[in-house]
Amino acid sequence: MSAIRLVSGVMTVGAWTLASRVLGFARDILIAAWLGTGPVAEAFLVAFALPNMFRRFFAEGAFNMAFVPLFSKKLEAGTDAEGFARDAFSGLATVLVVLTILATIFMPWLVLAMASGFAGDERLPIAVTLGRIVFPYILFISLAALLSGILNASGRFVAAAAAPVLLNIILIGSLLAAEHVFADFSVIDAAEAGATHGTLLAFGVIIAGIAQMAMVWIAVRRAGFDLRPKRPVWTPDLKRLALIAGPAMLAGGVVQVNLLVGRQVASFFDGAIAWLSYADRLYQLPLGVVGIAIGIVLLPDLSRRLQAGDTEGGSHALSRAAEMSLALAVPAAVALVAIPGVLVRVLFERGAFDAADTQATALICAVYGLGLPAFVLQKVLQPLYFAREDTRRPFYYALVALVVNAGVAVGLVPVIGYLAAALGTTLAGWAMLLLLWHGARDMGDAARFDAKAKARFGRIVVAALVMGVALWGLDAALTPMTTGRGVSKAVGLILLCVGGALVYAAAAVGLGAFSLAELKSAFRRQR
Repeated sequence: MSAIRLVSGVMTVGAWTLASRVLGFARDILIAAWLGTGPVAEAFLVAFALPNMFRRFFAEGAFNMAFVPLFSKKLEAGTDAEGFARDAFSGLATVLVVLTILATIFMPWLVLAMASGFAGDERLPIAVTLGRIVFPYILFISLAALLSGILNASGRFVAAAAAPVLLNIILIGSLLAAEHVFADFSVIDAAEAGATHGTLLAFGVIIAGIAQMAMVWIAVRRAGFDLRPKRPVWTPDLKRLALIAGPAMLAGGVVQVNLLVGRQVASFFDGAIAWLSYADRLYQLPLGVVGIAIGIVLLPDLSRRLQAGDTEGGSHALSRAAEMSLALAVPAAVALVAIPGVLVRVLFERGAFDAADTQATALICAVYGLGLPAFVLQKVLQPLYFAREDTRRPFYYALVALVVNAGVAVGLVPVIGYLAAALGTTLAGWAMLLLLWHGARDMGDAARFDAKAKARFGRIVVAALVMGVALWGLDAALTPMTTGRGVSKAVGLILLCVGGALVYAAAAVGLGAFSLAELKSAFRRQR
């Protein structure tokens, strides 16, 4: 894969991820307006987090990181890639069905493991009910993730990148349907309205999972792979996959424990789980568009290059991926730190989400922003390990990050309250990045950034800081608009974002942080 093709693939995934995240914002704006940070909102967020936690553990994280390199190498070598994929699909489906049955039975204990602060209050039974509705989502979305890995390894990125858009479209439809139902009744209790919103959202999640799996299934069939389910068979290839995925699953489990620590801390503060969730949406936008897109495209590319012995090409691909990641992630991080208040106020403050919620969520956004470059660069460095089928060292590094996170999140609760959860996540992210970078030093030239990338990193940071100063000034100038009502707020935020982007682009081009010619080439390739 050439550098231009790499950039083109990242832009394809990034564009669809951006569409999904924008629709995700629309979804969360509706949830914030109608449910606010009350018990139904927190119960739904915890219930929805359960299948997503296991999905990252089994599918998009550990399993796919082990599966994609093996599948890519089989494609490169011309061996039975389809048979391997079919065996992996059947094996994963079997595990997920068993997991879903067990989770449904033990749902009260799972909810308490996520948020023990729910014990003894109204949030627990609501979360258990919604969790039992939502949890089967893991079956559909995890199988969709495996199918997406096949498409990505085959150089087909569109269907896999577009599928997540369906989730947000369907959930927005569920919320609007609930609101339409309420419009037909003049008398309805607020608690009943919230419960109905939560229930329709939960069923919407299941429908979305089925739709996502169907979309990528069709794309895989069109790509020439027949993956009809069969009785699982323990083949040598699956045994190798399990041996590689095992440490990665443990590493994924450690990452999920990190998230659990944050939720546990937050569950003891009314509204904090919702504040963390809404702030998470803001920093996940650049992380998803840049970091996840880079990881999806870079992993199969590095695997093929290692199979072909292309060391120079691997270094080039890694360097361009890091440049692109930082060129977009660093200014996003600066914006989250510089103007979190206006971002949260304009996007979420309406209906049941009030000014106090805005202030709390903005503080968390700023803390998450400090860790954004680390989260993104992890997505760049992790493929170096997974492409070499090395999943053990990331597990050990994740354990260290867990200790950092737990120490900060739990240790600082008496001092800074719920903010300790966000600070623990950020510091653990930087610890993980430093360990990944240190561990990659013995991987040879393919794991090193070239001179061009190193020269650009500092320039990107300086350009982003210039933008941050400009954003402070623009925020003050546009305050009458961003604190207004209706369309005025949205227009003010758009002007603020566009102004900051123009300042950053001018500073970055002037400093040589990136080249307009390279971007034009990528856009031409994309078309």
